[in-house]
Amino acid sequence: MKSLMPWNLGTKRLPITRENEYPTFSILQAEMNRLFEDYFKGMPLFQPMSIDEELSAFTPRIDVKETVNEIVVSAEMPGLHEKDIDVSLAENMLVLRGEKKEEKEHDVKGYYRMERHFGSFQRAIPLPCEVDPAKVEAFFKHGVITVVLPKLRPANVEEKKIVIKPM
Repeated sequence: MKSLMPWNLGTKRLPITRENEYPTFSILQAEMNRLFEDYFKGMPLFQPMSIDEELSAFTPRIDVKETVNEIVVSAEMPGLHEKDIDVSLAENMLVLRGEKKEEKEHDVKGYYRMERHFGSFQRAIPLPCEVDPAKVEAFFKHGVITVVLPKLRPANVEEKKIVIKPM
């Protein structure tokens, strides 16, 4: 009977396999995500946070500068206090550790939301030369920690001319 239907002529049905199911489910998932995002768009308290935003919230960004006499490392740590941060030197590496605890409570126009975020981070920065551990200093101001690492042996700034000899 099915072979008599004109829309089935010349077509071959694919067997149902897991590979054929995934595109259908991914399209369905994308549509469901769009549906929920559109529904909650007007409600500022229910905006979803992406995974990238959550992960980046606990990974401080760093800047490393090297001068003739020292290495200066600056790390952004918004929302943290000095007591939440641990700075140490280990095997020619600067190690920054910390723990972030954040709790937000929102009560706007009849909507109530409470969020808690906990997480720890660790950044290990390899140092290009030996530093004097006795003279290392760290400063914390406005959510930025700056660590000044004096070099043990300052780089020789003298320029030496090298004569090129013919072979």
